[in-house]
Amino acid sequence: MVLNQEERISIVVTSISKPNRALLVLNEGCIKHGYKFVIIGDVASPPDFNIQGCDYYSLDRQIQTGLKFAKLCPQRHYARKNIGYLLAIQKGTNVIIDTDDDNIPYTSFWDTRKPIHNVPVVLEKGWLNIYSYFSDTNIWPRGFPLNKIHSTPPTFESLPVQKVDCPIQQGLVNENPDVDAIYRLILPLPQNFRDDRQIALKKGVWCPFNSQNTTWWEETFPLLYLPAYSSFRMTDIWRSFVAQRIAWENNWSVLFHKPTMWQKRNEHNLMSDFADEIPGYLHNEKICNALERLSIKSGIDNLGLSLTMCYEKLVELEMIDKKELHLINAWLDDLEKVRAETPN
Repeated sequence: MVLNQEERISIVVTSISKPNRALLVLNEGCIKHGYKFVIIGDVASPPDFNIQGCDYYSLDRQIQTGLKFAKLCPQRHYARKNIGYLLAIQKGTNVIIDTDDDNIPYTSFWDTRKPIHNVPVVLEKGWLNIYSYFSDTNIWPRGFPLNKIHSTPPTFESLPVQKVDCPIQQGLVNENPDVDAIYRLILPLPQNFRDDRQIALKKGVWCPFNSQNTTWWEETFPLLYLPAYSSFRMTDIWRSFVAQRIAWENNWSVLFHKPTMWQKRNEHNLMSDFADEIPGYLHNEKICNALERLSIKSGIDNLGLSLTMCYEKLVELEMIDKKELHLINAWLDDLEKVRAETPN
């Protein structure tokens, strides 16, 4: 496939691994399909990291970009991935695919993506376990409230089909899907999802999504922001709640679609993951209730203001340190700068 002039796609990954299977396969696919591939390193990254064809940024190279965020963001944190988003945008990207260094693409991963879909939509407000439409197993996404696991969603056959604008799209992942530590400690893996469905969530429907196989179109780029002063296991989950809340006011839906990757999971300490997830187990419902009560303005020009408002609320709830607000200001300043530098 050769990209047309409108499609300028980048894949962004953060990694401390040496070149592994996932990174090499992603790099090969990017070269073949004309995507850019941005890899953000950190303290533990190999000093001689090299994959021909990708754009790798060591810590030193990140600082040399002149981005405010690169200087302010804590090291050894997944939120340094934000630097990769900024650099991809600076290169002229208008579609960012967010993934990790242990996710391996199927052939379908490289299929053409589009934001507008005619799909079944969920209208019933409240929490929805999206995995229940893709599996008959009792399985739920990381960040889903434990007290909602046994709730019954509308049947798939009852969902109306509508034309929806979905500039944020979550692809599922097979083998080791994104589940919480409680699931991993007590329930079976691997698990695979059905590949014949895609479903959009409308305003008022909450479901966490992650950063493992997620596509973002240009209008949503401010919402890519990953918080640095949150638990490692909640940074992309809390981002998803903020993004959903703001998306509602812009008439955007979040699309969940078939698995286009499978995960060969990096080694994790599950009890450490469990400890990092405790703020989510205890507070995700409270966070979303508070976000829902905010008066968010519609319009792309208000995305930065809306983003700041949401994180101010998280600081007020004492979920995130107030130092996060300085990082958000740096993120928004850098975003404005790189957009001005974007080639035509």
